[in-house]
Amino acid sequence: MAALEELRERLGEIHDLGRAASLLGWDERTMMPKGGAEARAETLATLARVRHEMFIDDRIGSLIDQARSEVEDAPPGESIDTDLVRVVRRDWEKARRVPSELRAELARASSIAENAWVEAKERSDFAMLLPHLERNVELTRRFAECYDGFPGFSRTYDALLDEYEPEMTTEQMRVVLTELREGLVPLVAEATQNGADPEEDPFRGEFPAGAQRELIKAAISELPFPEESWRLDPTEHPFALSIAPSDVRLTTKYDEGNLAVALFSAMHEAGHGLYEAGVDPELGSTPLSNVRSLGLHESQSRLWENWVARGRPWLERHLPALQDFFPGAFDEVDVDGLERGANRVERTLIRIEADEVTYNLHILIRFELELEIFEDGLPLADLPDAWNARYRDYLGIEVPDDAHGVLQDVHWPGGAFGYFPTYSLGNIIAGQLWEAAGRDLGDLDGQIADGDLVSLGEWLRDRVHRHGRRLSPAEILDRAGCDELSVEPLLEHLRQRVALAVQA
Repeated sequence: MAALEELRERLGEIHDLGRAASLLGWDERTMMPKGGAEARAETLATLARVRHEMFIDDRIGSLIDQARSEVEDAPPGESIDTDLVRVVRRDWEKARRVPSELRAELARASSIAENAWVEAKERSDFAMLLPHLERNVELTRRFAECYDGFPGFSRTYDALLDEYEPEMTTEQMRVVLTELREGLVPLVAEATQNGADPEEDPFRGEFPAGAQRELIKAAISELPFPEESWRLDPTEHPFALSIAPSDVRLTTKYDEGNLAVALFSAMHEAGHGLYEAGVDPELGSTPLSNVRSLGLHESQSRLWENWVARGRPWLERHLPALQDFFPGAFDEVDVDGLERGANRVERTLIRIEADEVTYNLHILIRFELELEIFEDGLPLADLPDAWNARYRDYLGIEVPDDAHGVLQDVHWPGGAFGYFPTYSLGNIIAGQLWEAAGRDLGDLDGQIADGDLVSLGEWLRDRVHRHGRRLSPAEILDRAGCDELSVEPLLEHLRQRVALAVQA
């Protein structure tokens, strides 16, 4: 199997360069001084260009063709070699359409824009970001044009969405999100009719960042991570990435007036990290060791954040720790008050701080605006007004400034167009996986109350994580005991959250 062995060797080298780029990206967002931005952008651009040129080389294509004759004809999931050849073939055919210099410029421009975004957000000045955003959109349009005529793509946005949710079309995503919106509208109206009293939120007060950090480290240590495989750092916009399954980088953002910001975002990112750490080691340094879809990836973060950490069993178990780390702040709080505080339903401006019930409306706004930008020609200078109008229409709130509006997310400065809808898709999938896990494991609430997070973690690793990119999302869900994609489990979960809010 000479061709397969050479293919694996070449792919391994490309994979290692990707790990280096990930490490530089983590450092850029956590440790790098501002003065390093320009040099870092050039380094990332070089890595992107070199990796792309190595992958689209004719020799890779030849090796793929030769390897196809060396591997058995097996269904997905039965042979790693067969799955590798199948997945890499599509990757190669896609990558060959994109010029190396365009790939490099996309990396360079997004790095520059991300650093400009930090200052623009601090000053709440969209005009500071606008030229960088215009450059990102121009390059992304050129990227999408590379896929004219590609099988399965009929719209500009299909090429963007496929980068994050392979083989799912814009129309399929639109149908799913529309169905979700129709179920959400009455729930949001019911839950927010009386408003939320900020004085009844136990997570608001004075919480020193140092104590928050120690609490969160203790909470993450209870999760089924391999020993000494993760670290936690502060950042402006929380994220998680892995250099390897044994080297997971988690981040969170500390708000000394609102403990919920750091606590639940850290549990969210830990869910991402568990997915990365749970990939089958046999997939090694191959494209199969990456995740198949961001919808699946997001399902893991949302499941651990919302179904576990905002659930009554987890909160009751951690109430003593909250009282220990923050003397006086939780002394008069019982588990009922803590559960209500963790699941407040409130129309808010900031997506990452939004409750479960209203969260997906934030995603719908971004999805619709992306479609307008790339398919309807929305001028970027008009983006703040379009953003503010939708927040007025969808959530009934006024946006006071750019920092609380169009500048709140890092995704568009980072060039990640097509990413946002996978958040809602992840919520939907999380609802289905939670139901399936409950059927297989029995009393999930009781297990979590007893501090047993390993059983759920191992179930998710076996049903989802270990497969990497070997199986499609539909195949993974089927093997996990889920039916076809359905919004109903999520909506039922949110109805319970609304009942809790209305009862309060």
